Amino acid sequence: QVQLIESGGGLAHAGGSLRLSCAASDHTANAYSMGWFRQGSGKEREFVAGINWIGDSTYYADAVKGRATISRDNAKNTMYLQMNMLKPEDTAVYYCNFLLQFGGNVPRHGGWGPGTQVTISS
Repeated sequence: QVQLIESGGGLAHAGGSLRLSCAASDHTANAYSMGWFRQGSGKEREFVAGINWIGDSTYYADAVKGRATISRDNAKNTMYLQMNMLKPEDTAVYYCNFLLQFGGNVPRHGGWGPGTQVTISS
């Protein structure tokens, strides 16, 4: 099974930017739509953004629309999430996963990687 490892999180000020990365263990990940999810403390995990297998179609949750850009580089087996104009409410652990269906918000796999912590100070 393909492994996904998230990175790039950290501490930022409100209004700042971060770029998260999701590295897949092999190229088979390139055949699937993928997405970013996040889970704030005491909250349920929520969908953030999705991208199709080739990387030319994307969609976003309302909470990040206009502030986030999802992309992927299949040559590097890596997906990215650029977050701008960060808000304290963006504080969460961010995860990547394959999508069950492009356009949806259901992860394909029940397992999750370690995630990457994003903390935004006001």
